[in-house]
Amino acid sequence: MKRETIWESLIIAFSTYSRIPMPRVDWNDENMKYTICFFPLIGLVTGGLSWIWMLVSLSCGFGATLRAAVLTLLPLLVTGGIHLDGLLDTADALSSWKSREERLEIMKDSHSGAFAVIWCCAYFLAFFGIMSEMKTTDMPQLMLVYAISRAMSGIALMRFPKAKNTGLLRTFSDKAMNEKGSRILIAVLAAAGVLLIVIRPSQGLIALMAGWLVFYLYYLLTKKTFGGITGDLAGCFLCLAELAMAAALALIR
Repeated sequence: MKRETIWESLIIAFSTYSRIPMPRVDWNDENMKYTICFFPLIGLVTGGLSWIWMLVSLSCGFGATLRAAVLTLLPLLVTGGIHLDGLLDTADALSSWKSREERLEIMKDSHSGAFAVIWCCAYFLAFFGIMSEMKTTDMPQLMLVYAISRAMSGIALMRFPKAKNTGLLRTFSDKAMNEKGSRILIAVLAAAGVLLIVIRPSQGLIALMAGWLVFYLYYLLTKKTFGGITGDLAGCFLCLAELAMAAALALIR
């Protein structure tokens, strides 16, 4: 693989799944093969910025409320809300209690319903509460959590059945080297999981178990209710996996 192709794949990953400014590159079959493999790197950047903010806020004497608020908003600022949008669309679809086809149509609707607003408020309240319990010593593991959730999401993109034949998720799945790409992400997931446990064993193990539980429920939900995954469902998974694993880090001492 050419160095130029690797660089272009990284740029596509960051320009698609983050709001970090990137140079423009043309998408082609070659650089799209490896794009999803760089997805966990966006998590590391998000976690790294959170760690930096924690250190800066402590050194400047900022209060716990401001510290937690910025930690809550940083993932949103980095990603531009692309994953949160999936959480809200999924909330509306699941709360409709309609047929599979109608739920998929609801997720395509750009308007937010009442249940999306309720889920959004509940999500941010829970995430803020969890971030308010975070300590500086939790930051290395939080950084790994952001990477692990994205590695899991990438594996699901390559391995899980798809609910639709169109959409951004389908595009990345079709272009990706599913076999080799999933092996790369499994290796990343294994390495990050080991580090998560090594840093603080009991805390890391429970956080990893929480992530796998959400991953399993994600598989069951998508298979039974939607007939496969979509971009919105992938975003919903990412939000809930991060919430569950971060909760384990903050609450298990």
